Amino acid sequence: MEYMKQREIYLINLNPTKGREQRGIRPAVIISGNTMNKNLGLCMVCPLSSKIKDYACCVALKKNKINNLDSDSEIITFQARTVAKDRLIKKIGEITAEDLSKVLEGLFRILKY
Repeated sequence: MEYMKQREIYLINLNPTKGREQRGIRPAVIISGNTMNKNLGLCMVCPLSSKIKDYACCVALKKNKINNLDSDSEIITFQARTVAKDRLIKKIGEITAEDLSKVLEGLFRILKY
């Protein structure tokens, strides 16, 4: 059976949410490692937003044929969360290894400071 892989972007349903959590049906990038992705019913994701606010630690993405986004977006690293795989609707595209490195660096900075 096919499983979700790190760096892939999926359309995801984040509802229901509370407070200031990112909500709705939106793209999210899978950040968890492939061992987790293959063996658990969960994966870790960072949601994307087309409202680019240039927050420190977030990663800007230009829409292209690899990520298949509808518009330029930002990976919101400080909204990282673990979700059940049944929240994932369909694969859209993926980010590059370089973008993943930026995401992981941003996550490290958030956790460190």
